[in-house]
Amino acid sequence: MRHSVDYLYSLYDALVSINVPNHKARAVVDAMERDMATTIATKADLLLLEQKLTALIHSSVGELRQETTLVRKDMELLSTTMTVRLGSMLMIGLGLLFTALKLS
Repeated sequence: MRHSVDYLYSLYDALVSINVPNHKARAVVDAMERDMATTIATKADLLLLEQKLTALIHSSVGELRQETTLVRKDMELLSTTMTVRLGSMLMIGLGLLFTALKLS
């Protein structure tokens, strides 16, 4: 924060040196100080944001792994079900074919 204070004093001095009235130069510096305090992120703000995003990513990765595991289990179940159904249809088809051959 010390660097920003030095910057504001330098700005004030620069404005006064080019004949900007003192009250207007002070208004500019005050407005910049307010903006810097409310809208500019500090290193601490960015570190906190990084920590929150990292935690969010880790939790999302964990959830994604769980979902992937569930999808794989569902796919295995569907594969087994399809194999049983295909085998059943094949047996019925062969049974009908042999029955048709016996009748002819």
